[in-house]
Amino acid sequence: MSEVATKPISLDIIEIMNLIPHRYPFLLVDRITECVPNEYSKGYKNLTANEMFFNGHFPNNPIMPGVLQIEALAQTAAPILLTLEKYKGRLALFAGVDNVRFKNIVRPGDRFDMEVYMTKIKGPIAKCSAKGFVDGKLCVEAEITIALK
Repeated sequence: MSEVATKPISLDIIEIMNLIPHRYPFLLVDRITECVPNEYSKGYKNLTANEMFFNGHFPNNPIMPGVLQIEALAQTAAPILLTLEKYKGRLALFAGVDNVRFKNIVRPGDRFDMEVYMTKIKGPIAKCSAKGFVDGKLCVEAEITIALK
């Protein structure tokens, strides 16, 4: 792919698994609906009652753990860099998170929509602004740091 994209690309689950090493039960993005390399990425995770984490978080009141919401956002951020030719084959590592705010609950049956925008890059380190939504309602927002290895 070129350094300057003229239109957004999308990635299905197979293409996502070719970019990042995560697999069930830790692959937390089902599709990248829109990605402009070096700019932004949008995607989603369809949550079912069969997700392993719902069994213990919490019995009779299942809620997606906040830390997994943040991980899903980080996985959505990875294609922003990994779809660039110069970073092809590299590993995007979740390096940090700042200014996290949880606004609403994410439950089984929800489609967790994610938007991640790169705000700064310096060498192999990128800062991103990330948000997660359910039915258009903001559930989580954070500043995520991604490091390339």
